[in-house]
Amino acid sequence: MPYVVTENCIKCKHTTCVEVCPTDAFREGPNFLVIDPDACVDCDLCPAECPVEAIFEEDELPAGQEVFIELNAELSQVWPEISTSKAAPDDHEQWNGVEGKLKLLER
Repeated sequence: MPYVVTENCIKCKHTTCVEVCPTDAFREGPNFLVIDPDACVDCDLCPAECPVEAIFEEDELPAGQEVFIELNAELSQVWPEISTSKAAPDDHEQWNGVEGKLKLLER
């Protein structure tokens, strides 16, 4: 099962996870990261690198986060690959743990 980036990444967008990915499966959008499910090899490295605990194995998603399976698959086909870390947004701390951020996702 591939890994899935979930809601807590929206507007937090830490990128430390991308550097440990052996297949460069991460893709970057304006305020969110996704994982290409076809490139993910289930190596289990990225969840430990996510400081906001936004990455889960597909079959272990928290309740209510299932929509992110399709979003990761869809957006990974149009967003560019990212394999090196960047600074998190200046206001990332205020968004950690905020619920209902899906409406803030920028495509």
